Amino acid sequence: MIGPKKSLGQHWLKDRRVLADIAELADITPFDTVLEIGPGLGTLTSELLRRAEKVVAIELDGELAAKLPGQFPGKTLQVIHEDILDFDLHLLPKNYIVVANVPYYITSKIIQKLLTSDNKPKKTVLLIQKEVVVRLATEPGNMSILSISAQIYGEVELDQIVPAHLFTPPPKVDSQIVVVKTRSNR
Repeated sequence: MIGPKKSLGQHWLKDRRVLADIAELADITPFDTVLEIGPGLGTLTSELLRRAEKVVAIELDGELAAKLPGQFPGKTLQVIHEDILDFDLHLLPKNYIVVANVPYYITSKIIQKLLTSDNKPKKTVLLIQKEVVVRLATEPGNMSILSISAQIYGEVELDQIVPAHLFTPPPKVDSQIVVVKTRSNR
């Protein structure tokens, strides 16, 4: 079994109920293409493939990227071994959905990339560090560049808090699910 790599910020969610909740929050239809960032062992991927027409999984870890397709024979899964920050979002169809449990150290860069792209997702569901979620949804007067851009380009909704002990290995902080619905006029 492949273990998580600290250098890549890998913390794998092991709670099946929370994984299903994340996928449900994305409102995926059988006609949707889903971009999954950092699929890891494929636990969330499994939930996404039950709902979506196609899942495009971007994985930086070469070992995981090579192993993942074999876990889902007969499914429409495209695994790309690449850094999400280098991935061309224009390769995805319009109105794609993003679902991910992203490494904390690149969360802000990922959100910025998704929300400022010419090909924005229609919806983004992320499991990220709780403190970042709070910053995304902060009110005027305490806003950062990240929260301003998130709220200009989307409607930010906070969802459940996910305790650190539900991950392998447990991170030092709790996580939270955030849903960003992209505004159609942007």
